[in-house]
Amino acid sequence: MDNQKICFIMCVNHELYAKECIHYLEQLELPEGFQREILTIKGAESMASGYNQAMQKSEAKYKVYLHQDVFIVYQNFIREIVKIFEEPRIGMIGIVGTPRLDDTAVMWHGERVGMLYSNSVYFANSSRFGQVEGEYQAVQAADGLLLATQYDIPWREDLFRNWDFYDVSQCMEFQRQGYQVVIPRTDRPWCIHDDGILDLSNYYTERDIFHKEYR
Repeated sequence: MDNQKICFIMCVNHELYAKECIHYLEQLELPEGFQREILTIKGAESMASGYNQAMQKSEAKYKVYLHQDVFIVYQNFIREIVKIFEEPRIGMIGIVGTPRLDDTAVMWHGERVGMLYSNSVYFANSSRFGQVEGEYQAVQAADGLLLATQYDIPWREDLFRNWDFYDVSQCMEFQRQGYQVVIPRTDRPWCIHDDGILDLSNYYTERDIFHKEYR
């Protein structure tokens, strides 16, 4: 693993979104000696499958898995996550997460911490979901809009063959290996999520798979 390289990974089905996302990634400041890599996966069978493909292609120690409609606007993003990853027990960093996953396994049913700029069909604003305690706070699950890692653990494409619950599953996989998942404390949002309307057509089927494996 190259510990002075960071790789940004996204599954792409919308060229304009991907182009905009990459534009922001290219503006981020790099720590001295660091290299930046950007991998886009087209035609993935699922999010987990696409992420596994990219993970296996990159030798970067630090990997950031993000949606194509997420735009990182905080220039020091890379420095901040590398600093947090100096603690070897931390395996994953998210932007928004829940300290305890609700019994329904639906992340937005329980308490959440973190913040971001959200841009939906009807409005755009800054969303603070809850104050992070300390420099960063351990959570049980983090939202898949952006997940940064410093260790490679396979995504469960054997279980999650669509586009839901791959993120909560990966948080559980990291914790099974003894690593923490954390949300950093920020003074302002680090990214914009232009998420539009959610497609929940497979969501509850995937939730049943999650419950069977982890509950």
